[in-house]
Amino acid sequence: MKLMKTEEAVGQVLCHDITQIIRGVTKGAVFRKGHVIQPEDIPVLLSVGKDTVYIWENDESMLHENDAAYILRDICMNEHMLASEPKEGKIELTAEIDGLFLVDLERLRAVNSLGDMMIATRASGFMVRKGDKLCGTRVIPLVIKKDRMEAARAAAGDMPIMKLVPVKPKKYGLVTTGNEVFYGRIEDTFTPVIQAKMREFGCEMAEHVILNDDHEKITAAINDMLTKGCEMVICTGGMSVDPDDKTPLAIRNTGANIVSYGAPVLPGAMFLLSYTGDGRPVCGLPGCVMYAKRTIFDLVLPFLVTDTPVTAEHLAGLGHCGLCLNCKICHFPNCSFGKGV
Repeated sequence: MKLMKTEEAVGQVLCHDITQIIRGVTKGAVFRKGHVIQPEDIPVLLSVGKDTVYIWENDESMLHENDAAYILRDICMNEHMLASEPKEGKIELTAEIDGLFLVDLERLRAVNSLGDMMIATRASGFMVRKGDKLCGTRVIPLVIKKDRMEAARAAAGDMPIMKLVPVKPKKYGLVTTGNEVFYGRIEDTFTPVIQAKMREFGCEMAEHVILNDDHEKITAAINDMLTKGCEMVICTGGMSVDPDDKTPLAIRNTGANIVSYGAPVLPGAMFLLSYTGDGRPVCGLPGCVMYAKRTIFDLVLPFLVTDTPVTAEHLAGLGHCGLCLNCKICHFPNCSFGKGV
C-alpha cells in the first residue's frame, strides 16, 4: 500500500476501512476497503482525521488484513460454528448449537506468539449456548506478508484449534448410599440435586436405588444398571476415607477403570471417576455436591454428557483455579472457578 495526501487521492482505491467514531452515537465504517475515492469524499475523510490515506498498490507478497482474517478464521473454525464477515481485519465466531467448547491451548499460544495477529477465545472446557460468542480474531497491521500467515497455518496444524461438541443426553442410574438414608434416619436430599443438574443437559434417570453401606450390594446395583443399558452411573455418599464408607471399593469391584479417586478441587476433593470397558462413566460423588452451589461435578459433567474423555492429567490441571470462592452471589461459570486448565 502507498501513503498519499487525502486531497490528492481522488480516483485511488482505499486498501482499508475508514472508521468514524461519534461517542455515544456510532462507531462504523464510512468507507470500505476497495472504495474508489470521489471528490465529495475528501471533506468526509478530513472530518474523521484522515489527512492522509493508504491506497492500494498491488504486491503479490502481501495480503490485505481482511484476506488474512479469513486464514485466521479457518485456523479456528470447526463444525457447529458461524463466522462473521471480516471488518477491519477482524472476524468473530459464534456457536450454532449448545455444546462443550474446547480450545487446544498449546496451538492457540503458538499462533498468538507469532505476532501481527491474534486470537482471543472464551474459556475452554465450559458449556456454551447457541448464539454465544466463541472467539474474536484479528490481523494487527493493515497488510501482512503472506509467509506470516503461512507460518500461522503451520503453527495451528491440520485441524482447527477449536471444537464445539454437542450434548448427548444420557439415561443414567443413580445409587444412593448410606445407612443414615437407607434406614430413614435422614431425608435423601442428594437425589433431587443430581436430578436437577442432569436435567439441565436433557438426561433422564432410568434407575434409582437406595442402599446401606454394603459394598457388595453397591457393586451389584451398579452392574445391574449397566446391564440394563444405563449410559452412566452415579453413586452418591460413602466417598470419604472413613472405614464405614465403602463406595470407592464398590466401584473398583465392578471392574471399571479408575481414572482418579481424588481431585484438586474444593469443593469436591473426594470425587471418583471411572469408565467401564465400553466407555460408560461410573462416578462417585462426595457429599459436597449435595449442599455446595458449584463443585467438581459441575466442571466434569459437561465432558461426561458430550462423550469427551476425562483423563487424570485433565483432573490434575483443575488445581489451578480449582478453589471455589463461595461468593454470596454465584456467577458461575462467569468466574475463575475451573478456568485454570
